[in-house]
Amino acid sequence: MSSTDLFSKLRKFDAYPKTLEDFRIKTFTGAAVSITAGAIITFLFISELNYFISTEVQPELFVDTSRNEKMRINVDIVFPEMPCAWIHLDVMDVSGEQQLDVEHNIYKKRLNEDGSEVDDSHEQAKLGQIEHDLDPDRCESCYGAESSEKKCCNTCKDVREAYQKKGWALTDTNGIVQCEREGWKDKAQEQEGEGCTLYGFIEVNKVSGNFHLAPGKSFQQHSVHIHDLQSFGRRSFNMTHTIRRLTFGHEYPGLVNPLDDHTQVSNDEGSAMYQYFIKVVPTKYTKLSGMELKTNQYSVTSHKRVMNHALGESGLPGVFFMFELSPIVVQLTETRRSLAHFLTSLCAIIGGVFTVAGMIDSVIFHSLRSWQKKNELGKLG
Repeated sequence: MSSTDLFSKLRKFDAYPKTLEDFRIKTFTGAAVSITAGAIITFLFISELNYFISTEVQPELFVDTSRNEKMRINVDIVFPEMPCAWIHLDVMDVSGEQQLDVEHNIYKKRLNEDGSEVDDSHEQAKLGQIEHDLDPDRCESCYGAESSEKKCCNTCKDVREAYQKKGWALTDTNGIVQCEREGWKDKAQEQEGEGCTLYGFIEVNKVSGNFHLAPGKSFQQHSVHIHDLQSFGRRSFNMTHTIRRLTFGHEYPGLVNPLDDHTQVSNDEGSAMYQYFIKVVPTKYTKLSGMELKTNQYSVTSHKRVMNHALGESGLPGVFFMFELSPIVVQLTETRRSLAHFLTSLCAIIGGVFTVAGMIDSVIFHSLRSWQKKNELGKLG
């Protein structure tokens, strides 16, 4: 069999027979359909390309099997009506661990009535000068609260911590040399009428627990958590606050924190207790690069209770966050479509649009032709 006969037989399998150029008719409607089809293909191509280069997040659920881990809580809360000297942060969990009057990695900024920051650099410099003038090897009294672990109290803070460990309340700082030297009592009185921004982070056990911000120094007495409010008398506390940021761990793309920029205004008679009940869901976020981020997301419900101490109602004013951990961990994984899938979709778009456009052009062409023939024969009214 010659090559000419072979090619002749192969031509029978041509699924795309061609017509001569002289027998092709180009029309205005055909051009309009072609331009429209090209525009549609371009639009769909750009959409498909954008979808191809973007990432999708695939969620999965697993039982949380992690143990003995810590959880980081990031806070940024503004109290426009509470001085920094009055607010104290305490943390406790179901395992019995407590962190009283947390100051490590927690920072406070004093605010004026208009919300601007108070410049207290001169006070810090004065306190630093006082410390510089004292003997660094001194051992001052703890006023009866000495222990085997702490025998010296060189600052007012040391005295307060020694009293806390004993379960005693330090209601009066008069006669406490360290507190008088640092102007502790004057400091609390000078800040009256100011506000406070509290921000930073705390490390807690990955178990259910709570942390709260409340007035008065806290201490433990007979396994009972107590805040000392005796020095404030029957004063009411305005616990108006704005939670600018509250997260349980690091943030990841698309994370929504329901308490961010949340404001509660206290316009009631008496002091208010704000309680936030938080359900924390452990989350693992895996990026395209393979880097895994362990964090948490949460949901929340809230409750407000107003206490009028003049009417004998009891309770501790403050902002309380009660959190508990979910036993389910959410696995979020970034994915991207394969190149083969993109090319398949692209071929389907081009082929499908051209096919439909060809059908539309054919219908229009034959309809116009039929109308013209009838018009020529005078069969149209």
